[in-house]
Amino acid sequence: MADTLLEVRNLCHQFKLGRKAVIRAVDHVSFDLKRGEIFGLVGESGSGKSTLARCIMNICKPQSGQILYDGIDTTDRQAFRKNKTRLQQERQLIFQDSASALNQRMKLCDIVSEPMSIHHIKPKRGSLREEAAFQLHYVGMDRSYLDKYPSEISGGQRQRVAIARAVSMEPKLLVADEPIASLDVSIQAQIINLFKHLRAEHNFSILFIAHDLAMVEYLCDRVGVMYRGSLVEMAPAKELFANPLHPYTKALLSAIPLPDPILERKRRRIDFDALEFSREGTFTEVLPGHFLLQKEAAE
Repeated sequence: MADTLLEVRNLCHQFKLGRKAVIRAVDHVSFDLKRGEIFGLVGESGSGKSTLARCIMNICKPQSGQILYDGIDTTDRQAFRKNKTRLQQERQLIFQDSASALNQRMKLCDIVSEPMSIHHIKPKRGSLREEAAFQLHYVGMDRSYLDKYPSEISGGQRQRVAIARAVSMEPKLLVADEPIASLDVSIQAQIINLFKHLRAEHNFSILFIAHDLAMVEYLCDRVGVMYRGSLVEMAPAKELFANPLHPYTKALLSAIPLPDPILERKRRRIDFDALEFSREGTFTEVLPGHFLLQKEAAE
């Protein structure tokens, strides 16, 4: 479809734990990401969210399945090589660990402007330094940081530099893996509003991976819930938070803290028994736009 930018079809990726044992990090996951859409991906640590993001960005090679970016099969080696420059420019990834994502020997000015330098893109503001200053200002940092090194700034500031570097290319697809996890609340709000601006002004498509469910509800158009490598539920954000159907989703949403201490003490959390849940089943549309992993009926 013309309005679909990213298509993930039956994607599987596993890691070997020994000669025979393997762990299925991504297990038959399928979803679409439309142009200009912000798609949230939530789930507990180890559910496969980051591995899925790395497969989409060709950092990890999946064992099976297909990933189509704007009609390009990025899992096909020949197609990827043919469109490598375009894919590198139009897709950007914000890593969860900003400390390891930034070169500690480079100044922030060079870090932010490096993608434009590599791809020989002419800066809109006249020079790479001015372009870097503009991008840093975009994420709430002034030009006094241009000549600093990553070790001289805080973790939250490093994450903002990583975000500035990614958005400097004005990508069509931005994959954000826990981009606000290390930021304080005021900066989190600033970055979330920045993502909204990027979608509104530049029509970015964003795959937003996060643990903060309140932020996901506020920012995202649709939300997918992952559990042990499987996508167990997917729906528009308002629908998912108002009407969760899968037991794991219900348990996940019941854990969102409430700002009122009285209501927080009275609230009943929903328990989820992992032993009673099987990942085998069919991902079915049970309501318009609302998909659920259901067990196949016994004959």
